[in-house]
Amino acid sequence: MGIFTPKKLIDDVGRGQFKPAYYFYGLEDYRISEAIKYVTNQFLPEKQIITNFQRLDGRRTKCADLIAELSIFPMLGERQVFSVSNFQSYKPTEVDRVLKLIDSADTSRVVIFSSPASKSPKKTPKKTPAFLRKLSAVGDCIEFARLSSRQASNQVKGTLSKANLDIESDAMELLVGLLDGNRGALVAEINKLVDYKQAGETINTADIEKIAAGYQTFTVFEFAGYVVAGDRARVFDLIHRLLAEGSTPTGLLFFLGQHFVRLYLLKAGKSIEPNMRWLEGRIRGQAQGYELDHLRRIICLIAEVDANLRHKRTVPELALDQLVLQMMTP
Repeated sequence: MGIFTPKKLIDDVGRGQFKPAYYFYGLEDYRISEAIKYVTNQFLPEKQIITNFQRLDGRRTKCADLIAELSIFPMLGERQVFSVSNFQSYKPTEVDRVLKLIDSADTSRVVIFSSPASKSPKKTPKKTPAFLRKLSAVGDCIEFARLSSRQASNQVKGTLSKANLDIESDAMELLVGLLDGNRGALVAEINKLVDYKQAGETINTADIEKIAAGYQTFTVFEFAGYVVAGDRARVFDLIHRLLAEGSTPTGLLFFLGQHFVRLYLLKAGKSIEPNMRWLEGRIRGQAQGYELDHLRRIICLIAEVDANLRHKRTVPELALDQLVLQMMTP
């Protein structure tokens, strides 16, 4: 019991060693989703997955109802897996009540608690939040962080090598920068490149820009260009398309915030972060289209909307639409 890495989870589960409870959190929603599938598929016989795997959402399930579900033991020795997302939504006293049900001697059930990236607790070097301490006392807490540039590069090379494809160094740098450590994005973008190129060919930067143009860095670049050009229709269309494709509002705001901070720094004659210098030439011209005060106001607006989405009952689509209108007012 404690706080561990995804590697330990894979090693333990691969050996058939399961904990009565897990808590998955971090910046990688895709990896959290895949980990839930992995534990479930390893713990439950295939014929029991449909009937004995249950998903619950802490935002929509009352604590009393969750406790009632967890209190029912499987009949005839069959196994059960419960996936409880948004577990951070419960009050501390409710969390305590739920965790009291976790029995380390019960080998017929696994409970997987999780929090999405936008709600994951923040750890500090000096201390661990009480929420994590409670969970680590009854099961394993696993943080799913973003991939490092080296990890992403290695995975790209490995996957492309299996498809008999090569990639130029500049294209690799661009792709890794676009992915920004997102494992889900990495899988999706590599699969698109494999489908696009023929075995034996080499991927170049033009391929990346053509195939991966819908992802975060190019998307926010387009967004900022539409804003400064006053093209309201395209801005709205882009926002709504990204939401329809599954992007979270807070995730969009994160990337928008990063991009406009970089524009602000370049407009002010400063440099952007070293690991994103490859992007500097691409966005420097865009930064010149904004006034410094306008960029400063946009950054404040993004931060304000992000805070409202996290802490108030705000309709995401309406909040983003209002943000667009405010951003396009110089």
